[in-house]
Amino acid sequence: MAANDNEIAYLSATELVAHYRRKSLSPVDATRAVFARIEAHGKAVNAFCFLDEDGAMQAARESEARWTKGAPLGLVDGVPATIKDLILTRGWPTLRGSKTVARDQPWTDDAPVTARLRAHGAILIGKTTTPEFGWKGVTDSALTGVTRNPWNTAKTPGGSSGGAAAATALGMGALHIGTDGGGSIRIPAGFTGIFGLKPSFGRVPAYPPSPFGSVAHVGPMTRTVADAALMLDVIGEPDARDWFALPYDRRDYRIGLDDGVARLRIAYSPDLGYVSVDPEIAALVKAAARAFAELGAVVEEVPPPFANPALTFRRHWYAGAANLMRTIPADRQALIDPGLRAIAAEGATYPLLDYLQAANERGALGSRMSQFHQAYDLLLTPTLPLPAFDAGVEVAISTTQERWPDWTPFSYPFNLTQQPACTVPCGFTKSGLPAGLQIVGRMHDDALVLRAARAYESAHPFVMPPAPRIPA
Repeated sequence: MAANDNEIAYLSATELVAHYRRKSLSPVDATRAVFARIEAHGKAVNAFCFLDEDGAMQAARESEARWTKGAPLGLVDGVPATIKDLILTRGWPTLRGSKTVARDQPWTDDAPVTARLRAHGAILIGKTTTPEFGWKGVTDSALTGVTRNPWNTAKTPGGSSGGAAAATALGMGALHIGTDGGGSIRIPAGFTGIFGLKPSFGRVPAYPPSPFGSVAHVGPMTRTVADAALMLDVIGEPDARDWFALPYDRRDYRIGLDDGVARLRIAYSPDLGYVSVDPEIAALVKAAARAFAELGAVVEEVPPPFANPALTFRRHWYAGAANLMRTIPADRQALIDPGLRAIAAEGATYPLLDYLQAANERGALGSRMSQFHQAYDLLLTPTLPLPAFDAGVEVAISTTQERWPDWTPFSYPFNLTQQPACTVPCGFTKSGLPAGLQIVGRMHDDALVLRAARAYESAHPFVMPPAPRIPA
């Protein structure tokens, strides 16, 4: 593969659109370069479960014709993009990582995010891998196998948007759709050193609703913050099928993106008061928090803003798994991931009043964080307490961890509260694995989260792997 192909594949969506406008590059060039990357490196990480090169190249030629006429279809016309396999895509199978979903059926609908990307001219190249129904924080399934981390293919990229994360890092598309029900955008973004945003709940319309309920968000995964802002402009457009969706505010998230963080009041919590953090990760995140002070913000290390909500999240997530299992025919349930079957079985035993108590606890947590943000504009934490661990297993330490939420304590609280939260890469361990800094904003203030992330990125540019690192 020519070096020029690599350079083109790693261009951001913002850069691609600027090239198209100047006619210094075409959507055909960009799409061809992306498929060259997939051909060269796709098998090493197993990021895709479906590719449509013929359809993508045809769409690229149509986009090229529009740009030649000076009449692009929308904000991302000609930009290569991927869709996570949980998200409906017209004409393509959406198997959700499961052998229980029939491939041979009409696929006639686009989910809202797919429809918005298509309406804006994005080149849809394929579907990215997910664990079965997105149930866990790593990416492997009986249907599609094990997805791997581009920084070390022996390690997990995290999940459940692990395929999207690996594709993002390796230049296999500029724009990637992820979902996040307990960290499923931020976990793999943190493990692979890319940018991922979980928007405020309802900011990005979703349909059909997640079986896991209102902890589930849809959002962008990109190599730059500006691309995520651009993508949010597109996928945040309204769709009447989502009755949870926020009123459409017509905001352009690119405006004000470079306004910086001077004089912002920023809280920093290294451990939320209850998390044991790997020393290397802790040091990298602490340095990233100091960087915000260097950029002019007032940064204060704060006491834990809340008690550990692990049981509250467990009751929501496991009950969601039981809700999901009700939709699977009994004669196919044996095909389901044993871990998913186990948490669904537990969730099915929860008394209604226990679930309602968890809902009350969730409300109290949301109220606590709303009050917290009266004093602080943003909260900084590690994205994850540890670097990526071995691929193909659910937990990092089997003797002390039972399920994936045991090693993702920084992400799921903000699914319960529905606040916007992102992760920015903030350095590497001595073994070359990425660390992530989580930036949490007050509810509905997605713009400030993006602005803070952009300020950090400007001072500490993100680094992507030129190729998968395959250990000897």
